Amino acid sequence: MEFLIKVVVSALVISFSSWLAGRSPSAAGFLVAMPVATLLVLPMAQIEHGQNEKTIELARSILIAIPVTLGFFLPFLLADRFGLSFWPAYAAGCVLLPIGYLVHRGITALWFGGA
Repeated sequence: MEFLIKVVVSALVISFSSWLAGRSPSAAGFLVAMPVATLLVLPMAQIEHGQNEKTIELARSILIAIPVTLGFFLPFLLADRFGLSFWPAYAAGCVLLPIGYLVHRGITALWFGGA
């Protein structure tokens, strides 16, 4: 039942953001840029596992991941310059995500001592 509640809450936040994008893309962009997933995941993880150290480590990992995952948006930023439409920019962003993951993994290994 707890899992179902998490799924419903998460789906509602995502669905609302998608709906809002049709009415106000800038408001939806701001909402999505907020750490909405983090605001949901951190308390859920703490309640589920009750391990302060692990939840704090999760928050630190997220802090490292945020700037690294912004690489996904670089093709959109440069779309005009390179003549990219949505799907090629999206695909390029998806290609950059595994690279970002490797960077994140390296940083967290240094910070957390191999975590």
